[in-house]
Amino acid sequence: MVSTVNLIISSLTVIGQIAISLAVIALIIRDKKLIRFFGKNAVLVSFAVALIATLGSLFYSEIAGYQPCKLCWFQRIFMYPQVILLGIALWKKNETLAIYNSLALSAIGGMIAGYHYLLQIGIAPELPCAAVGYSSACSQRFVMNFGYITIPLMAFTAFALIFILFLIKKLNGQVEPRE
Repeated sequence: MVSTVNLIISSLTVIGQIAISLAVIALIIRDKKLIRFFGKNAVLVSFAVALIATLGSLFYSEIAGYQPCKLCWFQRIFMYPQVILLGIALWKKNETLAIYNSLALSAIGGMIAGYHYLLQIGIAPELPCAAVGYSSACSQRFVMNFGYITIPLMAFTAFALIFILFLIKKLNGQVEPRE
């Protein structure tokens, strides 16, 4: 079961990376159709991404038995609230507050996840992040799929996708003002 979920989440990560690439290309070449598409669907897609990331992290810790390290816990702090914020934004059809919160949460969470990934692949120096109590060392890899996807890269991709979608929405004036 764990290997099947790893494959599914890793495949979703690749799809997310492709979406990020398309969004960045759309911004560079100023493709109005793609920019409008990404902006229009930003909240719904971001909610789905945050929900899958949250459920994935809970699967890894609660079902697969992978103990989260300190950096994993920090990433969770910046991802989990987004499920609630974006869910409320969808339900109430009021995106403004959720967008600004998600931009901030994703920027900070993405930096942590990016550092964590670089640490795991041996590029970034290890800061004091050794095993504390029941948590794992931050450099420990539980997953390595397609030769490069680890759990922190999955998180980084989720944060980056949410960030770029809302950035597109904001830059192109698709944020509805509150009444």
